[in-house]
Amino acid sequence: MATTVDAGTRQAAGGQKRRSRGRSARRPNWLAGAAGWLWLLIVIVPIYWIVITSFKTQSNYFQTNPLAPPTEPTLDNYKLVIESHFARYFINSVVITLGAVVPAVLVSFMAAYAIVRAGDWWILRGVNSLFLMGLAIPLQAAVIPVYLIVIRLHLYDTLLAIILPSIAFAIPLAVLVLSNFIRDVPKELFDSMRVDGATEWGTLWHLAFPLTRPALVTVSIYSGLAIWNGFLLPLILIQSPNQRPLPLALWAFQGEFSINVPAVLACVVLTTLPILALYAIGRRQLLSGLTAGFSK
Repeated sequence: MATTVDAGTRQAAGGQKRRSRGRSARRPNWLAGAAGWLWLLIVIVPIYWIVITSFKTQSNYFQTNPLAPPTEPTLDNYKLVIESHFARYFINSVVITLGAVVPAVLVSFMAAYAIVRAGDWWILRGVNSLFLMGLAIPLQAAVIPVYLIVIRLHLYDTLLAIILPSIAFAIPLAVLVLSNFIRDVPKELFDSMRVDGATEWGTLWHLAFPLTRPALVTVSIYSGLAIWNGFLLPLILIQSPNQRPLPLALWAFQGEFSINVPAVLACVVLTTLPILALYAIGRRQLLSGLTAGFSK
């Protein structure tokens, strides 16, 4: 009888503790909520200002409240941007982005597979350390060496002068993400492929490639976003207007004594639209690739 009473007492105490934990878990975190809304406001206000200003005329921009919506919205700024060789700048940016992202992702994928499958081979461990060292070198610190190399190769003022350094700077992070993702693939799958007679090359493309597709999409979108918005390399390595990508296209709206701010912001909006479309297409793959590769 005493044992039954003690068991009932312990059960009641356990239920009370669970109820108290449930009440504490349901307690709202007002500080985190306020910080979230504050951060949302900080992000939304500049975007709102960019969009509404792109529909204002240059005279209304200086006469009205910057955060007030336009009284007479106009599309003249977008028309001016499109007529100012926007298509040429857009094609240059597409060529630079695709020309850098595709080789960088392919090389990074094969390098990450070799690093993971090599095991204790000291040469590939050294190569992995070399890739990780690349993450510690900022682009700003390597601009002068890159400029001198491009001059020596006679590539100055060409799209290839931007593509080659962009590939080099995109590889280290891509190798890090892809190698962590490939490590999560069960070793038994690789062993079964080897038993079935598959070569390393066949295992690479028929097993590792399909299983790491979310990570490949992740590094492609991340690298493409960085290269698409890159400003420093085009500023240093491009001179002629015909070779300018979109970030340098903003110079077309800079006069001798003033800047057409609404036209510049209209160009910013048009430049952002492809990135938003790319994110909408690969959003699920991007999120899964960011989380699944670091589960261990």
